Amino acid sequence: MYAPLRIDPHKALEEIATFQRKLAAGLKTLRELQEVRFGATPKEPVYREDKLVLYRFRGERAPTAKTPLLICYALVNTPYMVDLQADRSLVRNLLAQGEDVYLIDWGYPDGADRWLTLEDYIEGYLGRCVDVLRERHGVEAINLLGICQGGAFSLCYSALNPQKIRNLITMVTPVDFHTPDNMLAHWTRAMDVDLFVDTLGNVPADLMNWCYLTLKPLRLNQQKYVGLVDILDDPAEVENFLRMEKWIFDSPDQAGEAFRQFVKAFYQENRLVRGGLHIGGREVSLKHVTMPVLNIYAEQDHLVPPSASRPLREHVGTRDYTELSFKGGHIGIYVSSRAQREVPPAIHGWLRERSA
Repeated sequence: MYAPLRIDPHKALEEIATFQRKLAAGLKTLRELQEVRFGATPKEPVYREDKLVLYRFRGERAPTAKTPLLICYALVNTPYMVDLQADRSLVRNLLAQGEDVYLIDWGYPDGADRWLTLEDYIEGYLGRCVDVLRERHGVEAINLLGICQGGAFSLCYSALNPQKIRNLITMVTPVDFHTPDNMLAHWTRAMDVDLFVDTLGNVPADLMNWCYLTLKPLRLNQQKYVGLVDILDDPAEVENFLRMEKWIFDSPDQAGEAFRQFVKAFYQENRLVRGGLHIGGREVSLKHVTMPVLNIYAEQDHLVPPSASRPLREHVGTRDYTELSFKGGHIGIYVSSRAQREVPPAIHGWLRERSA
């Protein structure tokens, strides 16, 4: 026997009336909103190559750090999650701490980029950005911050070129791709990636976004839009919501050959930790990552679970390894209020201790 539903008619009417008021207010809010934009911090391009642009951010005061910090983001989204808006910006807070912050914008691949390889991205584009900063600042080595897939790229580059990286920071970075709770790895393990890429060429951004959304179908496809009703009468909150939506769906396509190589070597064969990963004819060994490493992971990350990130400790060659856990998810680690308070000071403090 099921217990009977007990519905208070007066409370139900109040909820219906509130819902109607918020919908009515939402129509006014949406009519008055301007186009939402992301990227809040002033920046200037310092290097261009093909689709890539290397930016230097400008803070309200001159940087005090002597070694530049280069952010290497993933290929699957635009990098402006790290500078979404003024009060939710990893970049802005790093600048306030005194860091000299640069960012790689990979751009939007098209048919001309179909045959770009992992070597092109890691030893080519990333490597030349590193060299640009070394020359601009007159230093032998720079600080590198790799995020998600960009963290995997940064690990590979640092292993191949340890003399050029002074300190390495990885954020929500997958290292062991075969942990039991890694849903993306399970999806791609039996994937015929050759047929996939040979058929599509470049991988469409919309297809990639659909795959990510279906990892949490109820939360990401229904609940968040139902919850939107609760904020329709708050223009600032609606603007924040739409800014996040714009970022999610303003994604680049994936260069087909690099996608094929990444899925095979990392997701299917787990070569980053098992060995046998070659970039440009040279084998990548994490034992050659001998510079100080700060590994930051998110405890509620459904894309890169902590179990996929923490094994970095066991594989790097450095004795100066630090691990930082963050109470949040894959996106919250950039934009939540907790992240703004905790992550940039932690990064700056760790770098400052190793600045001598």
